[in-house]
Amino acid sequence: MFKKIVIISRAVENITDENLVKLVQDGDNEQFGHLVERYEAKMLSYARKFLFDSENAKDMVQEVFIKAYVNIASFDLSKKFSPWLYRIAHNCFINEIKKTTRERSFVVSVDVFFPELFSKDEPDREIIDNELRASLDDSISKVDIKYREVLVLYYFQELNYKEIADVLHIPVPAVGIRLSRGKKLLRKFMTNE
Repeated sequence: MFKKIVIISRAVENITDENLVKLVQDGDNEQFGHLVERYEAKMLSYARKFLFDSENAKDMVQEVFIKAYVNIASFDLSKKFSPWLYRIAHNCFINEIKKTTRERSFVVSVDVFFPELFSKDEPDREIIDNELRASLDDSISKVDIKYREVLVLYYFQELNYKEIADVLHIPVPAVGIRLSRGKKLLRKFMTNE
């Protein structure tokens, strides 16, 4: 029995997302669980960085998968699945942000955005990192959502420009522009310029 499960699991590993979607569209609804397994951690990470609330993030990720399942029949098999799923997540998260107005916290490694601010060998690195992180938390909440979402998708979800363009329904050059402006805004808010 266990050997059979392992063989099935290995077989699923070799199936593309799009082929799993096709199986679901053809009525094998259990295959959707494999898509959830593949993307749950990524969606949760995306939600936490976008929504700033871990408990709410879990609920929103469930909502994303429910919406994806309900709308799976409309997925165009000639396209990639991941940008489609990120688009659903994006829409859910934007709607949630619009519903809530409370202050948010953004936790990241500061040197992702500002590697030049201090040396890794610096003895007070941890103290400085904590101070910069607090400043970044405050600053990122001030960045307009259209720039924040590109920063999150690029730096934390590691999507490329084309995938981000698909998620946000914007031209690829606009991704680069928003990313550049987002980084400039972060610097401005952090340095109070």
